[in-house]
Amino acid sequence: MRRSCSISLPILVVLSAIAYIYYTTVFIFIEGWFGLRTSPGLMNAVILTVTAFMCIFNYVIAIVRDPGLVPATFMPDIEDAETPVHEIKRKGGDLRYCQKCSHFKPPRAHHCRICKRCVLRMDHHCIWINNCVGHANYKVFFVFVFYAVISCIHALVLLFGSFVQDAQKDEEQIRDSTRTIYIISGLLLVPLSVALSILLGWHIYLILWNKTTIEYHEGVRAMWLAEKVGNVYQHPYDLGPYENLTSVLGPNIFTWLCPTARHIGSGLRFRTVYDKMVSASTMR
Repeated sequence: MRRSCSISLPILVVLSAIAYIYYTTVFIFIEGWFGLRTSPGLMNAVILTVTAFMCIFNYVIAIVRDPGLVPATFMPDIEDAETPVHEIKRKGGDLRYCQKCSHFKPPRAHHCRICKRCVLRMDHHCIWINNCVGHANYKVFFVFVFYAVISCIHALVLLFGSFVQDAQKDEEQIRDSTRTIYIISGLLLVPLSVALSILLGWHIYLILWNKTTIEYHEGVRAMWLAEKVGNVYQHPYDLGPYENLTSVLGPNIFTWLCPTARHIGSGLRFRTVYDKMVSASTMR
């Protein structure tokens, strides 16, 4: 499902940064180090072009794809035996209800004050895509970050190699404009590579535990409260590392880094550890 979106300043900044990094890497660093007509130069240019294309493609999908709309007709059925987990309010014990949207909230859904709506399996609101990261666009957001990390690290290696080669030349042969490009690219690529690598590692951790960013912070509090009364907190959606991966990225490992989304379901119901317990007991 697509949504109506507007091009914000952060989106323009991201697209401009991608364009600048791609142009300088291909036509200055690769050309200066290998030459685009050589086999190593052509190979590096092709690899960077593919990863940059996948980065932009997934970025655009993350922007335009609706993260997950809660149906106006949604009504939790507390007597449904197939739904053993019903999330309740922290205080009062009532089923979760959004006063601003005037409807019940499905499990893992949260209200976004920026988008002014409830989002299915909401992870966070991202200013860099001017959209929420939720049930329907979480995978493409993750894949975008993955290709962004690969592209930045690749570009950083090419920048370093080109710089080392240029440093061996006479100082007079290196133009001031080239020095400026090295400085700007380094100041852009180093913090980007570090920040995006940390972001990628964070979301790999979340996927392995089948958590969202919101659920992680809620889990810290729930774990603390459980320890106070001598209980052990277990995240109800943690199905084990492999099943967690397949539930988010898809059952086919060959499509984990592709922007596919047929496996995600409605977003109103998620498999839990209690489902696994029921399945195991019925197989005995």
